[in-house]
Order: sequence, then structure tokens, then C-alpha cells
Amino acid sequence: MYLLYVDESGDIGLQNSPTKYFILTGIILHETHWRGILTDLVAFRRHLRLTKDLKLREEIHAAPFINNPGPLVRIKRHDRLDILKQCIDFLGNRSDVSIITIVVNKATKPANYDVFEAAWQALIQRFENTIRHRNFPGAFPDQRGMVLPDNTDGGKLTRLLRKMRHYNPVPSQAYFQQQGSPYRNMALQYVIEDPFLKDSAHSFLHQLTDVVAYCARQLFEPNSYMKKKQGHNFYARLRPVLNPYASRSHALHLVLL
Repeated sequence: MYLLYVDESGDIGLQNSPTKYFILTGIILHETHWRGILTDLVAFRRHLRLTKDLKLREEIHAAPFINNPGPLVRIKRHDRLDILKQCIDFLGNRSDVSIITIVVNKATKPANYDVFEAAWQALIQRFENTIRHRNFPGAFPDQRGMVLPDNTDGGKLTRLLRKMRHYNPVPSQAYFQQQGSPYRNMALQYVIEDPFLKDSAHSFLHQLTDVVAYCARQLFEPNSYMKKKQGHNFYARLRPVLNPYASRSHALHLVLL
């Protein structure tokens, strides 16, 4: 079983939104690696407690972490930035995880565009395709996948997943288009069950996913501090674990919508 941990950065609003981009990021790992990754992650968080005074119970939520840290203001800003970089490097140096990131440029979308549905459909489809073709690290045979998002619109996401299991139109290859149909119904076969929502405050893995999503958005609309400190380049440090099968048209394999 492959587990897809998902978090987002930005918002889905098209009008009067403070963000131009909506980012959806998934960290994928196989169930047989889950325990080892968690053990390493707990050790990593203990390292941050020792070196940065970040307690294990304190959440790494990247957006406020830099500009509005609340009680974490006791940690110097440059140390908070270094924590984000260390989170990125924790993932980038592994061989048992894979990352898929969806980027929605909201400025180019019509008023009736459903940002939430488009981003999630793209992420789920690429998760499905990579499992189907056995392209995740380890190439475990005959596997399935489950989606574990941070708190989001669980009802809407559940309805989308259920619909995709029955009706999931995907643009056809030229052969099918010649037969008169621009789409194929590629109903999900490998992504199972309804999404299992978790609170990132109680999930180290979701906190890492939040950091990745935040760093992906900094590629496109960096805040002044991240740009000044080269933090908008952190995402590129993940290159070894970015899923190349999600997108071959972008140097960092981002899926651009």
C-alpha cells in the first residue's frame, strides 16, 4: 500500500484572494517504509529540539513560521528559516519517498474554474498512474494507494474520489481522438477508500508536507524575506525525490495547471 500525505499552500479563491497560486503537494511512501521514516522523523524532531528549541509538540506550519510565528517568536527568525531548510533536506536525502506537486495559476482561470477540484483531480490521477505503472521507488507489485490529507474540505474531496472511481474523463491519445472521442473514462482502480483526514498538529509527516507545499509556492510568489535569504530556491533541493513521472515538461517535475 502506498500512502499519499497531502497539504496545500495558498487558497482556492479566484476573487479578492491574497495569493495568485494554489499549491497542492503530496509525499508518497510505501507502508513497509512507514515505521522507518517515522523513527527517523522523531529523531530529526529531537535534533531540532536540541539545536533550535523547537519542542516535539509544537507544529511546523510554514507560512506563519516565517512571518507570524506567535509563541515560536522565541526562536530567531534565521533559525526558523534553517528549520524549514532542514525539513527539505530531511526529505531530499531519502530514497524511500516521492513527491508530486500541483501548481494552479489562478490568475489565468475563468470565474467558474474549480481550483480545489482541478488540483485534487490532477494529484490523484498522477498518484494512480504512478502506482499503475509501478514507477514509485521499490516498484512493489500489485499495490494500491490511500489518500491522507490534512484538514480540508473532506466532503468535497470524498465526493470527487468516489466520482473518479466511476467516471474520470482523461484527454485521449491521438488514436482515440481519431475515433471521434476526445476523452477516455479512466476510472480509478488503484486509489482505494475515502480520504482519511488528519490534523497536521498531530502528524509530523503532514508538517513536512506543509513545508514542501510552502516552498513550492515560494518558487512562484516568494515573500520578501524568503527571496532575500534564497529560501525561494529550497524546493529545488528536493530534486532527487521529485516524481519524474508526474510531469516531464518542467525541470522540477511540477504539474502546472
